[in-house]
Amino acid sequence: MARIICAGLGPGDPDLISIRSDRAIRAASHVAYFRKEGRKGQARAIVEGMLRPDAVELAMEYPVTTELPFDSPEYNDALAQFYDLWAERLAAMPGEVVVLCEGDPFFYGSFMHLYTRLKDRVAVQVIPGITGMAGCWHATGTPITWGDDVLSVLMGTLPEQDLVAHMQSADALAIMKTGRNLPKVRRALETAGRLGDAWLIERGTMPGERVARLAEVDVADCPYFAIVLVHGHGRRPEVLE
Repeated sequence: MARIICAGLGPGDPDLISIRSDRAIRAASHVAYFRKEGRKGQARAIVEGMLRPDAVELAMEYPVTTELPFDSPEYNDALAQFYDLWAERLAAMPGEVVVLCEGDPFFYGSFMHLYTRLKDRVAVQVIPGITGMAGCWHATGTPITWGDDVLSVLMGTLPEQDLVAHMQSADALAIMKTGRNLPKVRRALETAGRLGDAWLIERGTMPGERVARLAEVDVADCPYFAIVLVHGHGRRPEVLE
């Protein structure tokens, strides 16, 4: 019977993979990872040089990514069938399979959709990882929250007015799934009066890392591996002693 281990890979720098995930990855005889068709995949790139020479690789290629609206029935049906198929394949494996997942698997990770399909059928172990947003706010060199700050984690896929409402009520913001949603996120931040404090962090902790003021970024520049951050300023005075 199959045993599935999901290894959280952290924000992107291989040095930030946990010791437990590192051990699981290096010992794995079968390694599965998500990727877009025709691409190597970010998770696979992170573990380059770590896999056993005889490791069998299972590339789980998304049937769609940005070709269809994420909230359309066609998109949801295609992804559901994809996760159903791979849950069946993994459950049928005769031994242990390590599934790679960027960031933390239980924090918006694609593995969650396999987990819900597998957890009552086979043994599943999930190894936590540092979230991508944590890697990004460390890249700015500024604490994301102070004192009693409220941090809101938003998806750039939300309707614009919902984004504005959340942006106005929170002290600190981490906005994920930006990509082609970045112009909408920027407009919402401007409406909420937060654009001047917003940062765009692309490929945080990875080669090619970029940290820039969002207000100074070309509106047509919509990198896929990017997060927008707005730092909190503290509801209570900073402790200086």
